[in-house]
Amino acid sequence: MTRTKRALITGITGQDGAYLAELLLDKGYEVHGMVRRSSGERFERIEPLLDRIQLHEGDLIDQLSLVRLLEKTEPAEVYNLAAQSFVPTSFSQPLLTGEVTALGAARMLEAIRVVDTQIRFYQASSSEMFGKVPTEPQDESTPFWPRSPYGVAKVYAHWITVNYRESYDMYAVSGILFNHESPLRGTAFVTRKISHAVARIKHGLLDKLRLGNLDAERDWGFAGDFVEAMHLMMQQDSPRDYVIATGQKHTVRQFVELAFDRAGLDWEDYVELDPEFLRPAEVNTLCGDASKAKRELGWEPKVNFQQLVNMMVDADLHRVERMKDGLLP
Repeated sequence: MTRTKRALITGITGQDGAYLAELLLDKGYEVHGMVRRSSGERFERIEPLLDRIQLHEGDLIDQLSLVRLLEKTEPAEVYNLAAQSFVPTSFSQPLLTGEVTALGAARMLEAIRVVDTQIRFYQASSSEMFGKVPTEPQDESTPFWPRSPYGVAKVYAHWITVNYRESYDMYAVSGILFNHESPLRGTAFVTRKISHAVARIKHGLLDKLRLGNLDAERDWGFAGDFVEAMHLMMQQDSPRDYVIATGQKHTVRQFVELAFDRAGLDWEDYVELDPEFLRPAEVNTLCGDASKAKRELGWEPKVNFQQLVNMMVDADLHRVERMKDGLLP
C-alpha cells in the first residue's frame, strides 16, 4: 500500500498557498498548513479547502514552534511561502521584513536539519532579488542587486537555502518566481489594486485610481501556473534552483489599459499619478528567462498576459456586484 505523501505549507492563507494547497490535494497529498496565532487571521482564500486540509499554529520567528510542527506533521515536503511580502512595507518595516522573510527561512531550514534532513524544502525566492539588473532577460546566473529591504531579505533566504543544501546534503531548492498574479492577489499589490478599482469604478463605488510609476515593466504570469513549477522542482532526482517566468514583460500602463478596456472604460478618465506610491529605490524592469525550467522540468506557462488581466477584472466585477447585492460582506 502506497503511503500518502504529506506536505506542509507556510503561508497557506496567501495567494500561492491557496493555489498550491489545491494542487497538492488534487495530486492526493495530505496537506498541512502553518498559520500564525492572530485575532485577525483571514482564511478567505482557502475557505473552500478548509475541510480537506489541517491547520497548525506556528511562526517563522519562533524556532521552537517550527521544530514542534515538523515533529507533529512529519511532512515529506515543506513549502516555505510565508513572508512579509509587500515591497513598500519593507521600506517602512525593514527589521520585521528581515526577521520573517530572511531569518524565517533559516529557522525552518535549521528545524528540518534538527528533525529530519530527508524532508524536502522549497524556498519562495523572488525576481525582486535581481533589482537593478545589468542584463536582460534574467536567468539563474544573473547576479543579484536588490533595491528594497524585501529584495535583500529574499537574497539572504535564497543563499541560506543553497548553503544548507551544500553543507548538509539536504534537498533544498529555490524557485526564483517572477511576478505572478490572480484573482486571489491582495488588493495592496498593483495588479489587483487595478482590477479591484476598475470593478468599483464600473459599479459607481469609486471615482479615481491613484498609482505611482506607470512605466515600470514586469514579467507577469498566473499564480496557478507558477505553483505547478514549485511542485515539479520538489520531484526531481537532484535539487536545483529555477527561474520561473513567462519571458514577456509589460508596463503597469499596459495592465491599466487592458483592465479598463475589459470593463468598457477609458483609463485616462480615471487614473491619477500619485508620488506617494513611488518607491525610494525603483526596480524599473524585470523579465525572466525560464528556459532551464522548460528544458529540465517540462514547465511552461499556460495563461498569457491578456487572459490574466481579463481573469482578474472579471472576477472583481463579479465580486463587487455580489457585494452590492448583499451576497458578500
